[in-house]
Amino acid sequence: MPLDLTWEAREKSAVPYIDTAVQCQLSTHDDSDHFGLLTDDCAYGTALWLRWRGAHVELVVLRDCPVAAPKPDSNGCCLFAGHAEQLTWEGTSEEAPCTS
Repeated sequence: MPLDLTWEAREKSAVPYIDTAVQCQLSTHDDSDHFGLLTDDCAYGTALWLRWRGAHVELVVLRDCPVAAPKPDSNGCCLFAGHAEQLTWEGTSEEAPCTS
């Protein structure tokens, strides 16, 4: 993560530490934006994400995915609203998350 974005992320968030070794949280995908969660300590129902494609990198505040898990005692989806890939609980052991 570029140093200037690290400082900007710290200014936008109440947390003192931002992980600079961000990996894409989406399931394996081709030729689209990558998203890495920086912190969910933003305004209620939003999180600070790092979005990148090739050399273009930016910080974005995105609303949380509103989809609830199928079981009543499970967490909801851990991604952002409108994500194109599968919900976080839909992965299988044969699928690996995108790490590009």
